[in-house]
Amino acid sequence: MKVLFNDGHVGECPEELELRVLRHSAAHIMAQAVKRLYPDAHFAYGPATDEGFYYDIDIGDRTLSDEDLPAVEAEMQKIVGENLPFKVSSLLRTEAVRLMQERGEKYKAEHISDLPEDAVITFYQQGEYIDMCVGPHLTYTKALKSFKLTAVSGAYWKNNRENKMLTRLNGVAFRTKEELAEYERQAEEAKARDHRRIGKEMKLFMTDDLVGKGLPMFLPKGYAVWQQLEAYIKEKERMLGYQHVMTPCVGTVGLYETSGHWAHYKENMFPVMEVEDEKFVLRPMNCPHHMMIYANQRHSYRDLPLRIGEIAHDFRFEPSGTLKGIERGRHFCQNDAHLFVTPDQIRDEVGRVVDLIFDVYKDFGITDYRCVLSLRDPEDKVKYYQDDEMWTHAESALRAVLTELGVQFSEEIGEAAFYGPKLDVNVKPAVGAEYTLSTCQLDFCLPERFHLKYTDRDGTEKTPVVLHRAILGSLDRFMAYLIEETKGAFPVWLAPVQIKVLPVSEKSLDYAGKVYEELRRAHLRVELDERNEKIGYKIRSARQDDKVPYMVIIGEKESEEGKISVRDRATDRTATCLLESFVEKVREEIRNHR
Repeated sequence: MKVLFNDGHVGECPEELELRVLRHSAAHIMAQAVKRLYPDAHFAYGPATDEGFYYDIDIGDRTLSDEDLPAVEAEMQKIVGENLPFKVSSLLRTEAVRLMQERGEKYKAEHISDLPEDAVITFYQQGEYIDMCVGPHLTYTKALKSFKLTAVSGAYWKNNRENKMLTRLNGVAFRTKEELAEYERQAEEAKARDHRRIGKEMKLFMTDDLVGKGLPMFLPKGYAVWQQLEAYIKEKERMLGYQHVMTPCVGTVGLYETSGHWAHYKENMFPVMEVEDEKFVLRPMNCPHHMMIYANQRHSYRDLPLRIGEIAHDFRFEPSGTLKGIERGRHFCQNDAHLFVTPDQIRDEVGRVVDLIFDVYKDFGITDYRCVLSLRDPEDKVKYYQDDEMWTHAESALRAVLTELGVQFSEEIGEAAFYGPKLDVNVKPAVGAEYTLSTCQLDFCLPERFHLKYTDRDGTEKTPVVLHRAILGSLDRFMAYLIEETKGAFPVWLAPVQIKVLPVSEKSLDYAGKVYEELRRAHLRVELDERNEKIGYKIRSARQDDKVPYMVIIGEKESEEGKISVRDRATDRTATCLLESFVEKVREEIRNHR
């Protein structure tokens, strides 16, 4: 594929850059189409990404929606058909600012003004549209053969919520129509698995803008799943010596100034609340509270390791364009814990955390994951707590422990927490990009900032080391992951409704009611379908819509014989048995998390 480089020459594009060039050129063509349709539009950033491309646009008081995408896409197709050549030129910064101001591109002018005074700005132009860009680009618009606009979202100018919210148009571009067709197939699969759609259909959770964007509410069936996850992980932790606590959802600004979060994280926190001359914020994480619990009493080396766990409610101000059901919200509940250890306990405690992660993954059948040692970027003087000696020690210690434990891992610069390196376990879901599910972070920083101490064997005071760890991550996000992996067909121990009793007719309703009561007294999550519908409809509804693991079918024969017929969702087979044996079978599955 031939491309136009920013020095004006045309050459072959390296294969690894082809998609990026296609997508970046598509962003320019999309901007040109938008400008033709909406002449008053102003453009901010419009890069290619690993997934496609987007452009952030200010269209004044107008609001675009997904319904507007076909018109923009049609105009893009028209521009492609015009086969406009891409041309490249360059200007000094002052001249470049003047050009953008003359064209009414206030965001581009501001962006150029942020660049060094001696910067030379390159521009690419196709037809009447001109845009600042480092390139390279296609040589002609007709070379863009396969693209699709996918969604409308929102984004703040310069990613700063104090700035104006812009409209973000998203799209994808590929080399061939076959690649686009495969993308669309995967998109349909993602739609079928989307936890937001399934959650609504199964009545698991809801959101409402009157409550607030990114603030999901769990309905009875969804909360039943949530409670099972909470009980499951708490029991695992109790068996390993964790002690569970409950701490407030708010803290003073001073608490986060002490921890360092105020300097490194306040842009992601909700605004300050002032009450009786005190300043409070909704907490974005729980470690400062747990530091204070440790500091509440004196500790000896004999007390360590001290493992404090909490299913904690946290709040983060995520941009509205990034919100996604219960996968990413402004309120969520972390499966959080902090382990206070001596330096010589680090290896064993990290090992126990790693074992717990893999034990949980085995229970849930999670096999597609990879481990990452996340390190700081030493050049980033803003994101990370500045203590080179501490960082060198912490990163070397965690690397050595993981190596000794035989954990296979890669290393990624710039992904550490602001206070220390971490092990991230990234899962690959059935659809979409991988993301971090579990983490274990090594922290020498916060114990120092909170002046935490323990009395060592020799009577001297030492500072403990803290392991921050989350196994399920947030229960909300983990539940979203499970919904999309299973398409809502939870295993019996997690299912919001484990059994549905389906009477064939009114004649078997009395016996069906007795079976329902027996199952309920056995502490199973059961529903009785008393609707005056045909049994085939009831079975399809229970299996396909409610995704119930077991359907107990009660007809005249079952009523007369005092038995039940059980239809298994997994096999779609029906077998007759005694109620007592069925109850024991289900209980065994629940006990084994099968």
